[in-house]
Amino acid sequence: MEFNVSFSNLFAKQLGLDWQEAYQAILNDLRPNKLRIAAYWSEIEKKPGQYDFSDLDWQIETAQDKNTDIILAFGQKTPRWPECHIPEFYWDEKGKREEALLAFERVLVERYKHYDNVKVWQVENEPFLPFGYCPEPTISEELVDREIALVRSIDGNRPIMVTDSGEISLWYKAAGRSDIFGTTMYKTIYKEPFGYFSYPIGPNFFRLKALFVKFFAKQDNVIICELQAEPWGPRQIYDMKDDIEEQYRSMNPEKLRSMAQFARRTNFSESYLWGAEWWYFLKVQKNDSEMWETAEEIIN
Repeated sequence: MEFNVSFSNLFAKQLGLDWQEAYQAILNDLRPNKLRIAAYWSEIEKKPGQYDFSDLDWQIETAQDKNTDIILAFGQKTPRWPECHIPEFYWDEKGKREEALLAFERVLVERYKHYDNVKVWQVENEPFLPFGYCPEPTISEELVDREIALVRSIDGNRPIMVTDSGEISLWYKAAGRSDIFGTTMYKTIYKEPFGYFSYPIGPNFFRLKALFVKFFAKQDNVIICELQAEPWGPRQIYDMKDDIEEQYRSMNPEKLRSMAQFARRTNFSESYLWGAEWWYFLKVQKNDSEMWETAEEIIN
């Protein structure tokens, strides 16, 4: 299995990091072959119809200089809490919001289709999972279909990825719409009122679901787009930054090695580790480089 990395400049900033420094450290020290990054609509369109792509340009061009390929995620829902990253002036009017989303995506795909290192378009992030702070619980199939059709009309060469939850979704809707299907994979989470909870499932659970979508959705290209490599605790990581003991309850170097082995046993081709910003935070702000070094060992 090839292990790569997801990165969120938004989350890096929430952890109090210099996000560009963290990004360069990932490229230079961890040396993944591929990165999954997000185009945060709310960060790019600060005023109606006015787009600032400078941060995203920098990420893609910096990766290109290091011969690192990119999966670019975009939509109403993109990786990291609160899941939906929608400009506030579009929040309340569904029709206006959807048309503005499609206009934004048209400009974005036209802009980045000329970059050779952008290899995959990820349309939405877990669009059919009712999770996150969003105007509606899920994104409609009709809107996702419109988004995919738009991307294909602009760039019919690159594959499209749609993602879904590994543990609590059937995958069928997302897998049937995509060239690549991306599943999340978590082992230890925190859920009220139970506290910390480990899913009682093994790699064969994911292999069986892959067989299901291969048969019913004609999808046989399944990857792990989000492999747990950071804590899932009672609060967001940036709200418990000083409680390393609490963070290590759900993720630590031993658990990370175990997660990597768990992922390998699915026989999927690649995984994107979720938590690089946190490893870097531990390294530079807490003088604890063990997570960073463990991730480097797994990736390389």
